[in-house]
Amino acid sequence: MKAKEYIKHLLSIENYSFSLEEVRKNTDGQGTSLKFELARLIEKREILNFRKGFYLIIPPRYSKQGKIPIQLYAEKLFKSLNRNYYLGFYTAAKFHGASHQQSQQEYVMTEKPKMSDIQKKELNTQFFTASKWSNKNIQEKKSDAGIFKISSPALTAVDLLHHQSKLGGINRMLAVFEELSEEINQNDIQNLLTWYPHKSSLQRLGFILEKLELEEKLTEPILKHLKTNKYFPVLLSPKTNEKAGAANNQWKVDVNIKLESDL
Repeated sequence: MKAKEYIKHLLSIENYSFSLEEVRKNTDGQGTSLKFELARLIEKREILNFRKGFYLIIPPRYSKQGKIPIQLYAEKLFKSLNRNYYLGFYTAAKFHGASHQQSQQEYVMTEKPKMSDIQKKELNTQFFTASKWSNKNIQEKKSDAGIFKISSPALTAVDLLHHQSKLGGINRMLAVFEELSEEINQNDIQNLLTWYPHKSSLQRLGFILEKLELEEKLTEPILKHLKTNKYFPVLLSPKTNEKAGAANNQWKVDVNIKLESDL
């Protein structure tokens, strides 16, 4: 079987990606001849080399974009790497109905070691690394290609806050928080509090949820959790060489920027 035939077979079973190892096993192409065949298919824009040894198949309905949605290949990619992952940040927010921030970029959280970001003409994927891993706030969704994993609404919100300086700042996120907040429930928050390691980000989350005038049943557990140990003033927007001063709110969040939502 030629690589082209194998790719056709994969598409017929709603499989939109493959590894070099997989195509070697399932075709009669070897070494240079296989690489030459794959290079020809890349040139014809039928496949795309996502990262070393992993390829995406571009079916006709996606040929104009020159790429396929990340939910069609994420699970297979990370299985081939034997790594835990979830689609997070603005990518996850989109699946939770917070699509106000349309972005051409995809965002993925993985376990250590850190993966290199992918920046090509068609693809822009940013990888983050979690300092502590838990499956408690990871949800499974279904796509045409099978399941994929995303962060729950509460984990999505706290991840955005924790990495705000790399993601365009807190004001860019406010509209997303407003839309995400409708999806956050008590159970999601309670699960998060059992393992999430960054206290300062939980303080910011409680502050933002209160600002959005959500029901106390969402903010109360966070406050109770913070009060079990000492917690200290933090800046709402972390800045190098700037220390948090006194904060006149129960979250001890020093509001050092003017909050302006673009909704």
